Amino acid sequence: MLREQLRRSPKGIPLLVLFPLAMVADFLWLIAAIRAESPWAIITAVVLLVLLGVMLGGFFRVAPNEAQVLQLFGRYVGSVREPGLHWDNPFFTKAKLSTRIRNFETTKLKVNDNHGNPIEIGTVVVWRVIDSAEASFEVDDYKNFVAVQSEAALRNLATGYPYDAHSEGEMSLSGNTADISERLRGEIQDRLGKAGVEVIEARISHLAYAQEIAAAMLQRQQASAIVAARQKIVEGAVGMVEMALDMLSERQVVELDAERRAAMVSNLLVVLCSDRHTQPVINTGTLHN
Repeated sequence: MLREQLRRSPKGIPLLVLFPLAMVADFLWLIAAIRAESPWAIITAVVLLVLLGVMLGGFFRVAPNEAQVLQLFGRYVGSVREPGLHWDNPFFTKAKLSTRIRNFETTKLKVNDNHGNPIEIGTVVVWRVIDSAEASFEVDDYKNFVAVQSEAALRNLATGYPYDAHSEGEMSLSGNTADISERLRGEIQDRLGKAGVEVIEARISHLAYAQEIAAAMLQRQQASAIVAARQKIVEGAVGMVEMALDMLSERQVVELDAERRAAMVSNLLVVLCSDRHTQPVINTGTLHN
C-alpha cells in the first residue's frame, strides 16, 4: 500500500528569473558562434538552448489546501503540499489533488429498519483527503468511492436500528440522532480509510417512514401521544382528588361515608379527566333517592 511521501521541490521564483537570463546569454553566444563559424560552439549553444527550453516545463504551482502528486514514468516519487511556485524534474508527471473540506449528500435511500418497516433516510458526509498517494493510487476514483461507500454504510446502519424505540433504553434512529451519527461516521471512516480520506462529520439529513406506511405510522404516533397525555392527566387527577378529600377531612367540612366518598371520587375524576366541558347536574334529593 502506497503512503504519501512529502517532497521538497526547489522554489520556482529564483529559477523563473535565472532560466530566461541563461537563455538570453545562450542566444547571444549562439549568434557569436555563428559569426565565428565555429561548428562545435554552434552545436553546444543549440543543445543548451533546447535543454533550457525543456527545463522550463518543470515549473508548477501549488495552491493552499492542494497537493501535486509527482510521478516519473509511472513511479510515484512524492507529493508537494507547500503553497507557491516550484520547479522540479520536467519529466515528472504532475497531478493536482484538492485537500479541501468537502460535503457529500446521499440520495434518499429506501431501506427496512430493524423491525422491517420501510423508511427513507439520507445523510450528509463532511470529508477531505489526507493522503494524496492513497487517494490517487489505491482506488480508481476516490470521489466515486466516497459516494458509494457512504451509501453502503448508511444502508447497513439503518437496518441495524428501529425508526422509533418501542421499549425503554432501546436505541433508535429518530430518538438517538447524535449517537447514530457518530456510529455512522465511524463506519464510513472504516470504509474510506484505505482511500486516504478522513471523515470529519456524518449527519442524518432526512429520516421518514416510507410513503406507503407513513399514514399508519402517523396514527400510531398520535395514539402513543394521546396515551402518554392521558396518563399524565390521570396521575394529576388522582393527586387532586386525594388532596381534596384530605382537605375536607382536615377542615371537617363534611363527614363522608364510604359510599359518598366513592361517588365524590367518581365525579371528580370525570370532571378532571374529561376531554370536554362537563355539564353540572343538580341533585334535589339525596344520594339514596
